[in-house]
Amino acid sequence: MKKLIAIIGFVTILSANSILFAQEEARSPLYDYSELQLNSTDTIPGFEDQDNKLKITGTIFYNDGVTPAKDVIIYIYQPNAEGSFETQKNNDKKYITHRAWVKTDADGKYTFYTFIPGAPYVPLTFPRTRGMKQILPVIKEPGKPEYDFDAFIFDDDPAISSRCRKKLDRIGYKGMLSLVKKEDMYVATKDIVISQSNPSHIAVAAL
Repeated sequence: MKKLIAIIGFVTILSANSILFAQEEARSPLYDYSELQLNSTDTIPGFEDQDNKLKITGTIFYNDGVTPAKDVIIYIYQPNAEGSFETQKNNDKKYITHRAWVKTDADGKYTFYTFIPGAPYVPLTFPRTRGMKQILPVIKEPGKPEYDFDAFIFDDDPAISSRCRKKLDRIGYKGMLSLVKKEDMYVATKDIVISQSNPSHIAVAAL
């Protein structure tokens, strides 16, 4: 039983991505934006109505960790406050309701205003078990194909066991968010270092 609980976090990320991939068409939903409307700040739909408001902000650097990466597009999508992915339809295309896009500015900076999502149920567990809370990012560097970045998960999430944390450390996982409460909002600072060649994305769920 302890072993099952220890791997629940990894299964959760895998199952959530599988559901979403089944919904997506050939073209990535990252491209469902108008280039003219993108800037370094965006807000998730329904943000104002959420109890656990969240600001994710930081700088994107190239792989030297010093040079800011300008004009990098970051797309995020996430479950609602109950842990379910809400969908809508437009021109016969289904898409995730809670999503947003930013393009880094000249200093590589970006900011999302969103909310802390609920944790989805882990499939094939009895009794039904809640997994990790997560926000899923996709990165598009200028002139390169988009790629998935490590899912953003929360350092204070009780679903992340000590065994899970050790595995994340071993694989070089980079998506952990540490939250600070500032007035009526949680704030997470997340700097990201990207490769100037082909990225080597670590699939946390594969372990």
